Amino acid sequence: MIQLGQYPAASHVIAHISDTHLLDGGAPLYGSVNTIDHVTRALAQLERSSAKPEALVFTGDLADLGEPDAYERLLNIVQPVADRMGAQIIWVMGNHDERPNYSRLLFGVESDAPQDRVYSINGLRIISLDTSVPGYHHGELTDEQLVWLSDELSEAAPHGTLLALHHPPIPTPLLEAMGMLELRDQPRLADVIRGSDVRAILAGHLHYSTHSTFAGIPVSVAAATCYTLDLSAKDRLLSGVDFGQSVNVVHVYRDQVVHSTIPIGDTTEVSGFGNEAWAQLEAMTPEQRTETFSKKTSSFAETLGSSDTP
Repeated sequence: MIQLGQYPAASHVIAHISDTHLLDGGAPLYGSVNTIDHVTRALAQLERSSAKPEALVFTGDLADLGEPDAYERLLNIVQPVADRMGAQIIWVMGNHDERPNYSRLLFGVESDAPQDRVYSINGLRIISLDTSVPGYHHGELTDEQLVWLSDELSEAAPHGTLLALHHPPIPTPLLEAMGMLELRDQPRLADVIRGSDVRAILAGHLHYSTHSTFAGIPVSVAAATCYTLDLSAKDRLLSGVDFGQSVNVVHVYRDQVVHSTIPIGDTTEVSGFGNEAWAQLEAMTPEQRTETFSKKTSSFAETLGSSDTP
């Protein structure tokens, strides 16, 4: 495919998915939310999209109650899709997950220790950092974890590092209640990653998509696939709704990282162009493309059967 703008193709493409919250037997969450269907549809939309992810990063709360069957079901859903895509699956622990079942079912290892792992994706390092606290929903990192992280980051990766964790180290001004469940002692983490080759932090936990910075590093929070939190709800401490689920796609460029959101669910196209337009565009010079696709009085849209442009 030809380059149409100023930027060449991204060096890496990563899918960022969060908070699937599966239950034993595939039971509906809160008696009504079909978490199996939501994550299945999310993966189907990713698979048919133009994104070709090298890794599927799940930033925690894979199982709502940490049940063995929930992990098995999720793995059985995700693995075939990852195999078809040729993508590495990267799991991250969340506050709803239970380390023994998570470790045994997803990695074949009996362990109740923090589930920290490092992956190399064609020169891009992705670190899965376990911020969970057994028996609690807030997040913490032990001294040993921070020493381990510092050691891992002591040598830069060829294309830098993405740090994937569950609890995002950012404020939640539209949902103050989540402050009680935040990652604690955040300056300790900042001291470790500031000035390192960490290019972006991927997180979940909040059940809505948001962005910030931490220690000078961009933070991107993916909304949940199970349900989202309504930030406009009146007179509610928290309000979960079966609406607005999405996944993110992360494009890593030489000097930039771009996070894009793909809503989950059926849509109705109201305007657009078919793939046949590519052949016409490829045959044009850059100047012809400007006059044909950018110029307001161009007949290009009519030629392709549409009078609408983005």
